[in-house]
Amino acid sequence: MAPPTGAAGKRGASATRRRANGSSTADRKQNMDQVGPRLRKAREARGLSVREIARRISVSPSFVSQVETGKASPSVGTLYSLVNELGLSLDEVMGEEPDRAHLPAPSGAFVESPALQVPWGTDSVATWPRVAVPLLRAQGRPTIKLSGVTWERLTHDDDPFVDFLYVTYSPGSSSCPDDALMRHGGREYGHVISGRIDVQVGFELYNLGPGDSLNFDSMTPHRLSNPYSEPCVAVWVVVARKGDDRVTTPPDPASNHLPALI
Repeated sequence: MAPPTGAAGKRGASATRRRANGSSTADRKQNMDQVGPRLRKAREARGLSVREIARRISVSPSFVSQVETGKASPSVGTLYSLVNELGLSLDEVMGEEPDRAHLPAPSGAFVESPALQVPWGTDSVATWPRVAVPLLRAQGRPTIKLSGVTWERLTHDDDPFVDFLYVTYSPGSSSCPDDALMRHGGREYGHVISGRIDVQVGFELYNLGPGDSLNFDSMTPHRLSNPYSEPCVAVWVVVARKGDDRVTTPPDPASNHLPALI
């Protein structure tokens, strides 16, 4: 049968888009609802009290409890501090948990294990997780929207080695205060699709526009900001954030920088 044309075709296409968008919104809200319980599960698994985790990230115990029960929404910086203190990534707290019981065991030297090791910079054989679902549709991206910045994960499941993100900085938004630059493990790669963004890395300030790209060591103090009148859309990648043993202190909770998300 030939596809409908004219007004009927447009109405059908519009309805399809509405259904897709509605499903996407519901999925993303469900992902946000999962954050609190997953944070609580991770905290309890590590034997940490609410008071102790609150002390470590410099917030009140009551606020941590409210986040875990879904009664409060943390800032991007606080959420990032929580997941780093708990040894998680934002992928793990935002993404869907695959049913591992039904996944076939990988073969050869590539085996799945919770004790993952970063393969670069070591002489040991890396332990790699299996890629269970390689495809992620645009409507299914896990999304976080906080403090004027939107992060959409571009992998279906958590990748412990790489954070692969589609980010949008709205006008006036920034990753952290201008007097409290961010630093964390890994190396970052960014490519601007549309709009403009300023990236300070150490003492250097880079002004990026459409088509421009940048990479730097994430341990160098850095800040992303959009002082312009239009949103900036970019693809951002962070490699080896969780496996960088140079990191000795948790990130500043005041930061809105979210390389894991996340």
